[in-house]
Amino acid sequence: MSAVSDRLPTFPWDKLEPYKKTAATHPDGIVDLSVGTPVDPVPELIQKALVAAADSPGYPTVWGTPELRDALTAWVERRLGARDITHRHVLPIVGSKELVAWLPTQLGLGPGDKVAYPRLAYPTYEVGARLARAEYEVYDDPTDLDPTDLKLLWLNSPSNPTGRVLSKEELTRTVAWAREHGVLIFSDECYIELGWEADPVSVLHPDVCGGSYEGIVSVHSLSKRSNLAGYRAAFLAGDPAVLGPLLQIRKHGGMMTSAPTQAAVVAALGDDTHVREQRERYVARRTALREALVRHGFRIEHSEASLYLWATRDESCWDTVAHLADLGILVAPGDFYGTAGETFVRVALTATDERVAAAVARL
Repeated sequence: MSAVSDRLPTFPWDKLEPYKKTAATHPDGIVDLSVGTPVDPVPELIQKALVAAADSPGYPTVWGTPELRDALTAWVERRLGARDITHRHVLPIVGSKELVAWLPTQLGLGPGDKVAYPRLAYPTYEVGARLARAEYEVYDDPTDLDPTDLKLLWLNSPSNPTGRVLSKEELTRTVAWAREHGVLIFSDECYIELGWEADPVSVLHPDVCGGSYEGIVSVHSLSKRSNLAGYRAAFLAGDPAVLGPLLQIRKHGGMMTSAPTQAAVVAALGDDTHVREQRERYVARRTALREALVRHGFRIEHSEASLYLWATRDESCWDTVAHLADLGILVAPGDFYGTAGETFVRVALTATDERVAAAVARL
């Protein structure tokens, strides 16, 4: 056990505990804008679907029910603009984080293989490489990477933590480069429904992939769009030659989404109204927090999509974290996401309207 855990970095959120204690001493309580966990209710139609499927005594299947696969394929075509998506092009997963952490292992990567991800990125991309004992490196432009031994290229648009959106041209160029060099692309698109100042595009869009899904897989989650973080509901879409073997591995590993969750996902993906309503909540919170941060002396960079504001006062991120903690506001230090974030903080939009208003007043 220790041999595996020793491969991993220190869990970053543990470093934030002293600042959380400081923020919690504020007379009006803490405003936690650090983790980014949804706080709004699960839409009623999704709850009803979950309850209706509660009597599920048998084992669910890893590939999901035919109804679930129908819902996944329909959403991918309707929302992402992909064409000719069949059941072989989709695969349910148990939340997107487990996929990110275990993908290099499930792909059979190991010492001598390389995994690449953005310079500012979700820490679990690195964790996944470490668990597989693969090498890893960061990039600003993926096409500048040395493709030798590069087996897995992570894209992330909209970005966590920066909210940056890759243009259709950037995605098209990267897909062409990866195919030329035989590099597998996994595109983390979990925030694709949350574009504010840009309209995020999937790698599965025909203008990007040319109508072929060879060598590309996109990752999607219902955690943010539908407030289903507690359900662990996500899925993959893309190259059947990649998803087929992953399905077999995940069958052996028992990596299956619960039957009630599968039914809830069918309801969630079939309804766009609740997504629009949730977007409106986030737009209001984003506008209020952004204006307050700017008035307080922050500069906001990127942040054209996702559920975060990427903010800086051009000082150590930990100095900023301490300053805001004294105001009872907890944010995530930018260096959690790479050394390039050492002067930034990530401010989540996932707090109630009342708590966001409290943060605005304090700022």
